[in-house]
Amino acid sequence: MDDKTRELIAVGASIGAHCQPCLEYHVRKARQLGVTDDEIRDAMAVGHMVEKGAMAAMRQFSAGIFDPKPSPRGRGGAG
Repeated sequence: MDDKTRELIAVGASIGAHCQPCLEYHVRKARQLGVTDDEIRDAMAVGHMVEKGAMAAMRQFSAGIFDPKPSPRGRGGAG
C-alpha cells in the first residue's frame, strides 16, 4: 500500500474514531504527500458513512437493551 492510500484510510478512520487531533494530523500528512483536497473530502465522506452506520447500529442495540434477546452463546454480555 502506498503512503497516499494509507493516509486517506487514516483520514476516514480518524472521523470514525472521533479523533480531531488525528484528523488534523492525517489531513496535513496527506497534503504533504500530494493528496488533493477532493481526495481528502472523499475519504472524509467514507469516514462519515462508517460513522453513520455505527451510530445506527448502536441506536438499534441500545433501544433493545431492556428487552434483550437471548445470546446464542448463553448468557451474553459482561458481568
